[in-house]
Amino acid sequence: MTRTTSATKPAAPALPSRLRMVVTRLARRLRQQGESSASPTQLAALATIERDGPITLGALAAIERVRPPTITAAVGRLEEQGLVRRRTDARDRRVARVEITSHGRRLLAESRSRKTAYLEQQLAALSAEERATLARAAAILERVLEKEPS
Repeated sequence: MTRTTSATKPAAPALPSRLRMVVTRLARRLRQQGESSASPTQLAALATIERDGPITLGALAAIERVRPPTITAAVGRLEEQGLVRRRTDARDRRVARVEITSHGRRLLAESRSRKTAYLEQQLAALSAEERATLARAAAILERVLEKEPS
């Protein structure tokens, strides 16, 4: 009987592990910088509503890859804060669509501005060569994400 020891197991791919960790940590830091009255789930939904709205709750849940009750609760809280409003579809009165309000647009803009300012400050401490490397890496990551099935 052959035993597999830790010495004979293939090592976990270093690059995928490192990327996962650094992307997770960066996302956490950016969430902290963009602190607002809305949760990360609500901000993500709000950004999608801004980009794709007016949108149905079902379509929003599919885009955000969450269950319908989760998106219903998130949109309810956004609506309570005046960040979105529901409108009845003109063609089918049974369908409601969610759209962003001017207050919602301002909140997103402020959150994005704080996050961008944080990144600008961090990147300013890097050399021009390091910033160029990050620009190339960002382009590669964008390509990786484009290939992902929706």
